[in-house]
Amino acid sequence: MIIDKNKIEQLEQRYRTTLINSLAGFRQAVLVGTQSSEGHHNLAIFNSLIHLGAHPALYGLINRPDSVQRDTLQNIISTKVYTLNYVRAADYKRAHQTSARYDKQISEFEAVGFEPAYLPSCTAPMVKDAVVSIAMQLEEIIPIAINSTILIVGSVQQIHIDEQLVGNDGFVSLSEQQVVISQGLDAYFVSSPLGRLAYAKP
Repeated sequence: MIIDKNKIEQLEQRYRTTLINSLAGFRQAVLVGTQSSEGHHNLAIFNSLIHLGAHPALYGLINRPDSVQRDTLQNIISTKVYTLNYVRAADYKRAHQTSARYDKQISEFEAVGFEPAYLPSCTAPMVKDAVVSIAMQLEEIIPIAINSTILIVGSVQQIHIDEQLVGNDGFVSLSEQQVVISQGLDAYFVSSPLGRLAYAKP
């Protein structure tokens, strides 16, 4: 089967969204914890975490167009801090429920049953029982003109992780804790390692 650009553009909107989103493959599911300037907690699942560099340590998130209320985006812009939280497979249903459009005054932590906690020197809440929690500082907001999405660029400030998950060379074994990964907007998985290979040279 070959689906060219013209055919893609003619597909029914929801079908096209599901096709293109799931075609991108498996991605890290991450709960983004924020707090509004008024003190309201927010927790939202994202499947668009991007490694942007290690020197300095930077991660990116793709945010949908700012055409409706986007509490996570607005909280990040106003407070400049947020957390990234990786959850276990057992919590995938609760994690997915954070994608519901709750009122701004309602905490998704309370609504779905996650307990907030705080890392030192970070005012944004983290998920208490997360396998990994990372405190982030906003560095750049980059609009993507072609589809009005937004790239949120942040720098890593603190990492909360069980030291047993970090190998002697710095490799983090997320699969040991069955950390949730996602495909598309509503499918969740855990990963199984095939192996690690030496640095490739000609």
